[in-house]
Amino acid sequence: MRKSRKNKFLAVIKTVGICAGAAWILAGCAGSETDFQVDKDVVQEIESRREVVEFDQVPDISQVHLRDNKLLYQKAKETDVVTMYLTVSTGNESENTNHTWSEINTWSVYDYAQMGVKRYQINGLLQVGDENGPLPGELGYGEKAPNAVVQIRGQTSSRNSQKNYKIKLKDNKGTWNGQKTIALNKHQTEGLRFRNKLGFRLLQDIPQLVGLRTQFVHLYVKDESDGGSGKFEDYGLYTQVEQLNKTALRAHGLDPNGHLYKLNFFEFFRYEDIIRKEDDPEFNLASFEGLLEIKGDRDHTKLIKMLEDVNDISIPIDQVLDTWFDRENICYWMAFNILINNVDTQSRNVYLYSPLNSNIWYFIPWDIDSSFLRLERQIKGHIDGGSWQSGISNYWGSVLFRRCLKSERFRNQLDDAISQLRELFTEKYLMDLVRQYGKVVKPYLYRMPDRMHAPLTEEQYDRVLEGIPKDVEKSYHGYLRSLEKPMPFFIGVPEVENGRLKLIWDQAYDLDAETIEYTVELASDYLFQYILFRQEHLMITETECPLPRPGQYFIRIRAKNTSGESQEAFDYYVAENGKNYGMKCFYVNSDGTITEDIYEE
Repeated sequence: MRKSRKNKFLAVIKTVGICAGAAWILAGCAGSETDFQVDKDVVQEIESRREVVEFDQVPDISQVHLRDNKLLYQKAKETDVVTMYLTVSTGNESENTNHTWSEINTWSVYDYAQMGVKRYQINGLLQVGDENGPLPGELGYGEKAPNAVVQIRGQTSSRNSQKNYKIKLKDNKGTWNGQKTIALNKHQTEGLRFRNKLGFRLLQDIPQLVGLRTQFVHLYVKDESDGGSGKFEDYGLYTQVEQLNKTALRAHGLDPNGHLYKLNFFEFFRYEDIIRKEDDPEFNLASFEGLLEIKGDRDHTKLIKMLEDVNDISIPIDQVLDTWFDRENICYWMAFNILINNVDTQSRNVYLYSPLNSNIWYFIPWDIDSSFLRLERQIKGHIDGGSWQSGISNYWGSVLFRRCLKSERFRNQLDDAISQLRELFTEKYLMDLVRQYGKVVKPYLYRMPDRMHAPLTEEQYDRVLEGIPKDVEKSYHGYLRSLEKPMPFFIGVPEVENGRLKLIWDQAYDLDAETIEYTVELASDYLFQYILFRQEHLMITETECPLPRPGQYFIRIRAKNTSGESQEAFDYYVAENGKNYGMKCFYVNSDGTITEDIYEE
């Protein structure tokens, strides 16, 4: 038995048959049941035979680290491809399935929002088999009636010509791999088409984090709705990712009745006007889920209390962490994303989970297809992110992460986690994985129908694939440099005062408390080839310049510390070459007022 470092308990594990040999010496054999005395010699004999047994102390629920059910990942090989057959047909209005397959594949979630309607659905019969057809014993075999409903899934990706699908099996219609909701992701804009699967595979080797099951899927669709061909058409290769819901929580050994939120755009501010309890008369579900999509218990009291403490600067962050979070979980989650350069995780693409009877919140990764993108972005002609999207500065916009990163104790723990994962993610380790995935994915990608939408040539595909294993070291050195830089900041909307243009911005922060100075530029183009105003070595966070004539303008501000390390602002401008970081676009109107250019994701 393992030894506990904290508690020891006594137990009698051996008592010989002393009773048969006069264990009790009665005062009189014919006396009453209570008329006896215990022989002292016998008691001493029993005590001499007692052994000390050391038990593990049962930990408090707030001290439990999250651990995954590793047995879930042993059922299928990483390179297996499952063939699925989906037959779609128009249903009924009451279930919102009275739509055609063409309609399902036409509208994005932004179109639905503009129309003010729920996402259209359609009936589906999902069957599993091989390349010759559905197989006996597999889901849907021999069935004729629909067993599922189908809709598109995703946010930005819903605008792509190749859609992602959410297939939800109806009650009493069985499950596939223990799952009732099957999410099929095309990853159309991701050149390798396996980054999400790679990310979740890496999580399997990190004990401190919980992952999700994934599966390559070859999909065929038969459209029996209005205008459909009525024949199975090849839809190419997809990646199925397990949906984190009650069923998945239970499968992974977590509390299915716990609190679970999917971050849509959430930076851990209090959001008093939006994050409310559902019995509050001013509670608005749509507004709430614009920040956090509710996937678990609907009592938001614990969430609100946590946010109040996170935003109360009078409470030390170490106390906040010890009360509401698992340090190990946050550190390894952040370290994982930093090393694989999964930058789109500052405020979304992660789940926030807490067991029902615990105060502790845990981060569970989701949507990892934006990782390892440096070389591919360069090939596509995009700017390689913003300087603040490397290392810890990528998380500075969140009040929780910002407070954590100001703590030296937390940074030391994060550094330990990064060092351990860096030793795990060796070039050989990654090369073995990416080459296996490439052999599976590439033949599907460069034949129809996926070939029409492949963003890389076959030669570029090979080049990007071979470059992934080297990306971890680039991310690691970017992380080290981010510790030396000032942290990013926001540029304010310019103001007009006394006929002049007032430029304002937030103060940057330096972990080593070095002095920071600013360089300010005003230009009429986002490439800053036509600079109208420039000022260097500013020690304050505002300045003035002449008010330019009506038109579109750009302000760019850089912060530099005494060590010579510089940092750009959080703000960016979106052009054909992607996001141009460190600048804010605004307009001077004909009446002399200012209008900010706002880009919505």
